[in-house]
Amino acid sequence: MTYEAKEVSPDMSFLEMLDVVNEGLLEKGEEPVAFDSDCREGICGMCSLVINGIPHGGHRGTATCQLHMRHFRDGQTITIEPWRARSFPVIKDLVVNRSAFDRIIQAGGFTSASTGGTPDANSILVSKENGDKAMDAAACIACGACVAVCKNASAMLFVSAKVSHLALLPQGQVEREQRVLSMVRQMDKEGFGNCTVTGSCEAVCPKEISLDFIALMNREYFKALLKK
Repeated sequence: MTYEAKEVSPDMSFLEMLDVVNEGLLEKGEEPVAFDSDCREGICGMCSLVINGIPHGGHRGTATCQLHMRHFRDGQTITIEPWRARSFPVIKDLVVNRSAFDRIIQAGGFTSASTGGTPDANSILVSKENGDKAMDAAACIACGACVAVCKNASAMLFVSAKVSHLALLPQGQVEREQRVLSMVRQMDKEGFGNCTVTGSCEAVCPKEISLDFIALMNREYFKALLKK
């Protein structure tokens, strides 16, 4: 379908523009375009759209909800699509089902050991290097842009970020081997493709998760295989 977006300010976010389009459709008695959104602050990852062929619009480190209309020309035709991957079935219009990610997390992306109350600061020593890396990995918002852009629909960047986050911290050591084996097994079960390291996932990730985490997860996986 082709819609005309009228009265759009350059300072509007991309989702605000879609709100304006939908308000116009409702006024005409037409059905609005379905799309996902929640925080609109680049934190939740719900605003997952392919804009002019690139997930999140192609501005580095920017989620769709942080993309502003000033990046487009007046009168420009903008093509909007949902994530296209077998593991992310389309629900309606621009909304896809990303529960495959939830099932991967449920397979092992957690620590089950009871840690009691909040510990005192610095009671568990973590090196600055590992702390920084763990923080970078934890920044992943599970939006799925890495899957949407990958020619193989691989989820390796997402899974590696979740595996690495806990593998780098003392709290994650007890279940370290079982975690990576279970999460990779579930990723394969969900039908995601293999990683061929094209780097497209890192290029479109709104949190700029590094390909280095895929290498780290591969090391974790092969160590776990040898131990098991």
